[in-house]
Parts: sequence; structure tokens; C-alpha cells
Amino acid sequence: MLVTGATGTVGRLVTAGLRDVRVRVLTRDPRKAPTGVEVVKGDLTRPEDLGPVLAGVDRMFLFPEPTTAAEVVRAAKQAGVRRIVVLSSGAVTGGFDTTFHLPVEQAVEQSGLEWTHIRPGEFAANKLALWGPSIRAERVVRDTNPDGGWFPVHEQDVADVAIEALLEDGHAGKAYDINGPAMISLRDQAKAIADALGEEIRFEELTPAQARDAYRALGGFAAQAADFLLGFADYDGNPADPAENADFDPSVLGVLPTAESVTGRPARTFAQWARDRAGDFR
Repeated sequence: MLVTGATGTVGRLVTAGLRDVRVRVLTRDPRKAPTGVEVVKGDLTRPEDLGPVLAGVDRMFLFPEPTTAAEVVRAAKQAGVRRIVVLSSGAVTGGFDTTFHLPVEQAVEQSGLEWTHIRPGEFAANKLALWGPSIRAERVVRDTNPDGGWFPVHEQDVADVAIEALLEDGHAGKAYDINGPAMISLRDQAKAIADALGEEIRFEELTPAQARDAYRALGGFAAQAADFLLGFADYDGNPADPAENADFDPSVLGVLPTAESVTGRPARTFAQWARDRAGDFR
């Protein structure tokens, strides 16, 4: 079993959950790799170097790298891989993503191998990048539209579905959308984190422009995703107007698909996620 992206939010949990099978992980930085597994240094952007990594592998968890997806999948097939589970995105289902995750899905489908696509929606873990610094330093959240919200998904739910698709039959040719079990506003997300910490957290409402400045100042994921998350750009980076989505009410979508349809276990709530990650906000 090969896990790519094994140091990431989902890949690390997939690696940990693959019990009673031999696991090999591919990472650019072995120092950050999980313990107790075979670790190989490598990069999906260099598919010509993947021969030794893929040797003896029959199943593969594929982190999305669209620039070399076709070459990576071709190398996997030549090495004898028969099943690939793709970490994709719910944006593919919505038709918003045509240039990043979709090409990876297409490359795997065209290979003729068994495939399953895992399409998470918004990750609850995004809040660690967006809110973590201000909560840790000041017990405050600064963001726009506190009464707006979505269906944030616990990363363990995403990993559990991937593990099921890797280990068990019956998932070939399926794409699973994985979301949180209920819509929750940003204000209530902040409250859930406060409850998990046992301390008050203030919510300071910002305009979209102010929030963009705040995200950019954080660096990393927050800065990179600021324009998209706040509506200044579409999924492909084209300019957009934040006001166009300001009045959209996600509750009209009803209940979205969750991990329960695959695992048979109730999807984890945002409150559960906040309790699980409380230490990261202290």
C-alpha cells in the first residue's frame, strides 16, 4: 500500500488507519513522515523517479498533483498498481473545479484501473490556519459574515472513507462527497471552539476587504486562499465579486452527503472536531 501526501491533514490519518497491511509513504520531507511505516523520499512532480517507490504496490492513495497526474498514473499501472483512491474535492461535483482535482480524477479513470474519488467539502481544519493564531494569542476570531456558514467536515471522516475504499471491495467507480452533518455558522463555529477550550472567544466582524488583509497577514494557507475563500476570486483564480454570494443561504441545500453513507457511522460534528483539536488552539 502506498500513501502519497502522507504528511498532510488527510494522508497522515489514512496512514495511521491502515492496520494489518504493509504501508509505504512517499514524502518530500522524511523528517515529517509518520512513524512505523516505510518512508521513501520523493515527489509526485518527478514521476520519472517513482519506479522504486511503486515496486510491489497494489493499492495507492493519491494526493492531487495535476501537472504530472497522467505520468504518475501511467507509472503506477506499469508497476502493477490495481486500485487508486484519489483525494479530490467537492468542487468537482459542483462543477467549479475543472483545472486542479478534475484532471487527476480523469487521469485515473482513463487508466483502466480500479478508482474511487474522495471529494471532501470545506475542511473544519481550515480554521486552524485562519483562526488559530488570533485565538491562541487573544481569544478572538476576526472574520467576515459571522452568520454565514457551511458544512465543515472532520478530516478523520475523510480519511475513514479513503481507508474503506483502499481496503474493501465495492467502491470501484464511485465518487464520494464527504461533508459535515449540518450547516453551522461561523459564529457558532467560534462558540464550539470556545466550548472546547472552556474559555470565551470574541467574534470581531470584518468587511471582506478587511478579512482579506487579515488572512494575507497570516501567511501560508490563509494568505494563499484568501481571495478564493472570501469571494474575490473563483476556483481558477479569476476575479470575482464577494457581494454576489453574500445573500446565499446554504441551508437551502438540505443535508449534504457525509461519511456515514460509506462507513455506516454518524459523521463527526464540528463540535467534535473542536474538542479533538482543542490543543491546537491553546
